[in-house]
Amino acid sequence: MTSLAIALRTRTFRSLRRHRNYRIFFYGQLVSLAGSWMQNVALAWLVLELSGSPLAIGVLAFCRFVPFTVFGLAAGVVADRMDTRKLVMWTQGCALIVSVLLAVVTLTGTATLTVVYVLAALGGITLAFDAPGRQSLTYQMVGPRSLPNAVALNAGLFNGSRVIGPAIAGVVIAVSGTGICFVINAFSFLAVLVALSRLRGKELHHVERDPSARIIEGMRRALGFVRRDPQLRVVFGVVAVVSTVGFNFHVLVPLLAADTLHVGPEGFGLLSAAFGLGALVGALVTATFREASWRLFATGATGFGVLALALAPVHDAVPAGVLLFAVGISFTLFTANANALVQLGAPDHLRGRMIGLYLFAFVGLAPVGGLLTGWLADLGGTELAFAVAGVTSLLTIGVASFLRARAQTPGTVVVVAPRS
Repeated sequence: MTSLAIALRTRTFRSLRRHRNYRIFFYGQLVSLAGSWMQNVALAWLVLELSGSPLAIGVLAFCRFVPFTVFGLAAGVVADRMDTRKLVMWTQGCALIVSVLLAVVTLTGTATLTVVYVLAALGGITLAFDAPGRQSLTYQMVGPRSLPNAVALNAGLFNGSRVIGPAIAGVVIAVSGTGICFVINAFSFLAVLVALSRLRGKELHHVERDPSARIIEGMRRALGFVRRDPQLRVVFGVVAVVSTVGFNFHVLVPLLAADTLHVGPEGFGLLSAAFGLGALVGALVTATFREASWRLFATGATGFGVLALALAPVHDAVPAGVLLFAVGISFTLFTANANALVQLGAPDHLRGRMIGLYLFAFVGLAPVGGLLTGWLADLGGTELAFAVAGVTSLLTIGVASFLRARAQTPGTVVVVAPRS
């Protein structure tokens, strides 16, 4: 226990201790992301209220994530060309406006499925450009040595907000309706905008920019780099398949709450919070490791597959919450290590594009995955959807591990080091 406490104190939060800019941005994000998760829960519940259809939740996921499919790779090129702090300020400001519009149409009773879908798509466009800019900015704030720790802490922040936001949203929706959640989220963006304005430019880690990069040529260079790197090829492949088929919690959790477990918005919020709490624990565990590794990446994918299969037949809220907690741990082990492996495997002038490719693999095919999951749930309930997710994850990581092992010389250890 003593060694664990020392590790937590000295290693887990080292990026917050060492880097002022990262610390300020972290606390601003803490407020903003809690509001964003309130909005995510409110959007899903609003669509269920307007439609009562599992497929409608899948369409919502399509609208939210299709911008990553359309703009994700181009957004990475933009992040390599622009000042990332200015880019993130612009995207956060646009996201604030979308939240205000959602609040207006909901509180005035003029919300329809079409209006909600359009606003969700606009929010998705801002997020598609925000994500590579924000992650590139993280690299600038902490540098290559602290990046794996900062990525894990970002995952902890994201998923800690997933605990707080849905839990608050469940209560707010039950008491005041979904519109107030959108109002709260709009105000929460002010925290991150203030934090961005207070960053010290002279303390940002210098990165090589590629201002001459054009969209098509820039994407071609990034794809060519991935083709020449065996480990990046495998990581991107696993992330694309597992994320598309398995990581559709924005569709499955509301359907699990409403159709399988028959709990109200409070229960939906608590189930989402259970997953988020597990993901937070997984992030803190990941942050204690000094390096990103394939072993942790594969462990996360395997754990997710096994737990999804275990969750498929469950029809009671308590064991479902416990399993979602464990799923959250595996989810963060998988995603945090994938993110760090990609960023550390990229040269400076391609980092934004590598992040864009990673986000495309992670959520760019989510529109298809959301529709697939909604269709599976319509066909065989959440039981079928979770079972397909679990089997797909296990098969994918099994094949990937076999191919990776064949490509390596026996006894060779792959060391991931920062590239510049």
